[in-house]
Amino acid sequence: MEQSFAQTTSTTFAASRPAFSQFIKLMKPITWFGPTYAIMCGAVASGATSWSVADVSRILLAMFMAGPMLCGVSQVINDYFDREVDALNEPNRPIPSGAVKLWQVAVMVLLLVPIGVGISLYLGREVFLFTGIGLFFAVAYSAPPVRAKRNGWYGNSMVAISYEGLAWMAGHAAFASITGPSILIALLYSFGSHGIMTINDYKSIEGDKASGVNTIPVLHGKQWAARSIVATMNIAQVGVIAAFAAWGQLWATLIITVILLAQLPLQRSFLRQPDEMYLKFSAIGVNFFVWGMLVAAIGLRGL
Repeated sequence: MEQSFAQTTSTTFAASRPAFSQFIKLMKPITWFGPTYAIMCGAVASGATSWSVADVSRILLAMFMAGPMLCGVSQVINDYFDREVDALNEPNRPIPSGAVKLWQVAVMVLLLVPIGVGISLYLGREVFLFTGIGLFFAVAYSAPPVRAKRNGWYGNSMVAISYEGLAWMAGHAAFASITGPSILIALLYSFGSHGIMTINDYKSIEGDKASGVNTIPVLHGKQWAARSIVATMNIAQVGVIAAFAAWGQLWATLIITVILLAQLPLQRSFLRQPDEMYLKFSAIGVNFFVWGMLVAAIGLRGL
């Protein structure tokens, strides 16, 4: 009897694992890095953090809010409104394949949103405000009638501002009143992140054309899109360098300049062959960009 019960329990647990993995797949953990990293940078930039258990715990809580909760729910919302297109282009994804039912999607949203919003309230009123704006962008990006993702300029701007700017400012506000310099750096890196969002559009150009999603590569072609990506990322970094130079933070100015110069050879290769190089550029070039973010966050502590 005990063996039968154990076997039944084991079978039930094994059967539940694929369903749970589909829920995680729907939330796309790979996308959590941007907002979790940005909210950490914002916390560092506040100048009010230490290595105390309380501060580290607060940063981790903010990162949990930005990544699994809020970014996770934005991915769920996006896949819900993309379910008909995905049924044609990517039928194996969790919703069109039937692995995750629509009622389960509703339960996920009803769980993730209150938890994320509740954490934002705990972290402070300004964090709650930035969270609310981010959730509005998440819905407007995916849902009709706005469905901003249909245009690469509008949609990528919403994602870039949410993943970088709003997350950075929320991280800062979780520890101290937000400052003008921190807002400026957050906005500059949001501007640069628009280019990073466009890199991701190379992987689905044909599907986007068929679905009526006008990403920047679809609207303007692969070569023009590559030039806009490089220009956007570099203009943002030059702006950050100029800001730190004006503030007299010479070490930050020098390090971010070196980081920018290190990107140039790979950028040239990407510009020559965007089709062949976009994955390598995304994997390596973006890393340099985000290293500069952390340097800038540390530099803001000295202001």
